[in-house]
Amino acid sequence: MLPEQRFTDVDACAQLIVERLGADLRIAAPLGLGKPHALLNALYALMQADTWRSMTLYTALSLTRPQAQPGLEARFLDPFLERHFGVDCLDPQYALDQQHGKLPPNVAVHEFYMQSGALLNAGGAQRNYISQNYTHVARDLVVQDINLLVQLVARHETPGGVRYSLSCNPDLTLDFLDRVKAAGKPRPLCVAVVHPALPYMGGNAEVPHDFFDLELAPVVSPPLFAMPRLPVDTVEYALGMHASALVKDGGCLEIGIGALSDALVKCLLLRQQDNVTWRQTLLALDPGGATHALGARMGGLTPFKTGLYGASEMVMDGFMHLVKGGVLKRRSWDNLALERAAAAGRLPEEVPGGHYLRGGFFLGSRELYDWLEVTAGTDPDAIDMTRISNINHLYGDHQALATLQRRGARFFNTCMMATLLGAVVSDALEDGHVVSGVGGQYNFVAMAHELPDGRSILLLRATRSGRHGVETNIRWNYGHTTIPRHLRDIIVTEYGVADLRGKSDSECIEAMLAISDARFVDALAAEAKSHGKLAADFKIPEAWRRHRPEVLHEALARQVRKGVLPRFPFGSDFTEVEQRLLPALAWLKSSSANWRGRWHLLKAVLRPGEAGAEEAAALERMGLTDARSLGDRLQRRLLQAALRR
Repeated sequence: MLPEQRFTDVDACAQLIVERLGADLRIAAPLGLGKPHALLNALYALMQADTWRSMTLYTALSLTRPQAQPGLEARFLDPFLERHFGVDCLDPQYALDQQHGKLPPNVAVHEFYMQSGALLNAGGAQRNYISQNYTHVARDLVVQDINLLVQLVARHETPGGVRYSLSCNPDLTLDFLDRVKAAGKPRPLCVAVVHPALPYMGGNAEVPHDFFDLELAPVVSPPLFAMPRLPVDTVEYALGMHASALVKDGGCLEIGIGALSDALVKCLLLRQQDNVTWRQTLLALDPGGATHALGARMGGLTPFKTGLYGASEMVMDGFMHLVKGGVLKRRSWDNLALERAAAAGRLPEEVPGGHYLRGGFFLGSRELYDWLEVTAGTDPDAIDMTRISNINHLYGDHQALATLQRRGARFFNTCMMATLLGAVVSDALEDGHVVSGVGGQYNFVAMAHELPDGRSILLLRATRSGRHGVETNIRWNYGHTTIPRHLRDIIVTEYGVADLRGKSDSECIEAMLAISDARFVDALAAEAKSHGKLAADFKIPEAWRRHRPEVLHEALARQVRKGVLPRFPFGSDFTEVEQRLLPALAWLKSSSANWRGRWHLLKAVLRPGEAGAEEAAALERMGLTDARSLGDRLQRRLLQAALRR
């Protein structure tokens, strides 16, 4: 790359791009962490200034800091967000304007995956959403005549010259450019934006010095977006316990992000490091032995000896903790002969080149980014960041090898709702509004059905708080489907495991009723009977009537008190005072969602009870110690009621 093709000034680089490409920018940018916010903001500003120009952006998961609602939420979140993300954190301005319906008419943003729930009320974003599987994005981008690709990268000076790493996002860039070349289309202008804190990942994520046309290395870079570590509650731990029994030693693991994934990881570590306690906890949740039986048949009840291999579209903190905890350690080789020898137990331990984790993109905490950097330097073969067609797609030249590497695969994903017939809702509502996106969920479900011993395991909270109080997430049917019922496999709730593969409709319904909340099981069974899908004389077993939150909490109470199931299993970004505020604020928010909750809230405000020893510190943190205005005094009274509850 010639020196005149390198920039340190963001605005100068943006100006050169528009001068070179003309009036119509058609941009591809990676999902999540790999988006260069400063450059995109500079290009967006040019579009706002020069309305005769146009900009169309194809991307996904535009990460923005949470926007707090006025009142108690803002009092809590604003100081935390400034501390956690840093005052120099940079949001993509187009994403903020998109949330508020303020994109100018000469700018269009098409995303195939959104921050969960962030754009439900953004009409433009909903209209411009593209529904597609992760593995189809590169194919579909080719026909959009992309003329600019921008990407955050890591940069190394080597004796052989400059090298770049696609680092957090080799997922689509490599597949997309290969397809552009195969289609005989002109290669887009490719711009590398260097970030000094981005881990330099080698192997398939590394590209040569002439891969990019322009390099932008700003004098100052904003901090990398880091996900806050969130609390895990009793329901989520119950789900994690049931799910952790389904994982097979020597197998392959894929997991997503969020509290359910954190719970699963913590329970896998408990199974490995304190197996007696893990068994006792599972027995408390599963006195009838249903999960134990499934675990013995398809998973395991003992610690991991061979260990697991990770193959996940997303690399997140959970994989780091599983490596540190001695669970994720089975290595795989990108050589069929070596992999066959490893599977047969005939490969010598000293054979180099194996990796224990393969991913398409990473996103998580700053601890994760530091660990990736250190691991890449000390054990270069351990983690392979590569193209999404290798991770999410089984077919092609790598099929035989990928099938062997993914032996014993357990693909874990989360969902919002499921039907009694095994269809699953994960990405959108029945009125068409998109909550997030399909992403790679369908890919992994379909792959599980193709692998000889693979299983798709979807994690589902049995209930949620709705406008009318507690609602069931298990329905007779629903007006939108992400995973069709013919691909039904395993669904886990806090009340157990439903193995649906190969079951008749009536057997499937019974299995789903067995993991439903008891408050809804009679109505669900009656609806199934009314449609002739469940025998008229079917009776609900008494054991299922114990599937209630209070029974669940009682079953796990001992382990919660002992600290076996901590609220923050992997540390917290919140202070101790903030950790005490979180459940109080969550109770206020859920209580305000429906009339029954508001009635309980009113009673709590009128009779708040005695103040606790830590209330003063909580009021000080929220700036309500000396509440003077009527609004501030009301906020203080609400918070006191929640804290004393």
